[in-house]
Amino acid sequence: MPSNANRQFLDFERPVKDLIDEIEITRNRQEKTRIDMGSQLEMLEKSIIEKRSEITKSLTSWQRVQLSRHPDRPYTLKYIDKMTENFVELYGDRNVKDDKAMVGGFASLNGETVMIIGQQKGINTKMRQLRNFGMANPEGYRKALRLMRLAEKFNKPIITLIDTPGAFPGLEAEERGQGEAIARNIYEMIRLKVPVICVIIGEGASGGALGIGVGDKVFMMENTWYTVISPESCSSILWRSWDKKEIAAEQLRLTAEKMNGFGLVDGIIPEPAGGAHWDYQEAADKLKDYLVPVLQELKKFTPEERINNRIEKFGKMGFWEEI
Repeated sequence: MPSNANRQFLDFERPVKDLIDEIEITRNRQEKTRIDMGSQLEMLEKSIIEKRSEITKSLTSWQRVQLSRHPDRPYTLKYIDKMTENFVELYGDRNVKDDKAMVGGFASLNGETVMIIGQQKGINTKMRQLRNFGMANPEGYRKALRLMRLAEKFNKPIITLIDTPGAFPGLEAEERGQGEAIARNIYEMIRLKVPVICVIIGEGASGGALGIGVGDKVFMMENTWYTVISPESCSSILWRSWDKKEIAAEQLRLTAEKMNGFGLVDGIIPEPAGGAHWDYQEAADKLKDYLVPVLQELKKFTPEERINNRIEKFGKMGFWEEI
């Protein structure tokens, strides 16, 4: 987790930054004057928590999108590190290469072996290029499917962590069958015999998210988004400019609250006050607290029941009228 000195702040987080700066000034004054300012510092620390909670209670849809992309936000490997043990990463799709934007492997969650798969963004410029900003190529989705089948072979539950601005749209990705790879994953995930839980931990955009997003239960973390297109791309299509991205974000109804209301996800996982980037361990603990009981509940069903429930669940999604 970044220190306060290295933290990055979004525009609407400025009041929190001002309080952090005030704490640093107070601490320096305490060192210079030797006067105990413990009570004042304690009051400022409480004010930070309150301000973080206050900010996230009144965020617009666009601000939720910004928070989901926060540069300090934890990614898939961070959640794996904080909530599991004995993670063994597996590589390659056994066809083209290993896609660094998609990671996965076996890990121990609360004493039970599970397969965890997710998109991974980079934590700095060099790693972002290596991870292709979390945008997987076809081999990434084929790698994910290989790991899912491996989990099914050994009767281990599957957890997917979704965080992508979309599948990679490059020419070479299309040449290698991007659309087919995503469609194949959707088809195969419906038919998996083991429990499958999908969690959107950041961005959940388009087919890039759906490629690992079909499960018995689909959850969204509090400050994430899930929709067919990013607000910027939607704005550029409708208004030929990115300037209307805030309006697009509102019209897309992409927040966790809206998705839950539409019945497209099964629940919202709370985050630490102000967002997951403020406390990685607390964010991972909250996610783990949701995953463990849901896994136990899903194990009560037979494989056939799980498959039928999945088909029924996704078949009922959407709204329509017959005339």
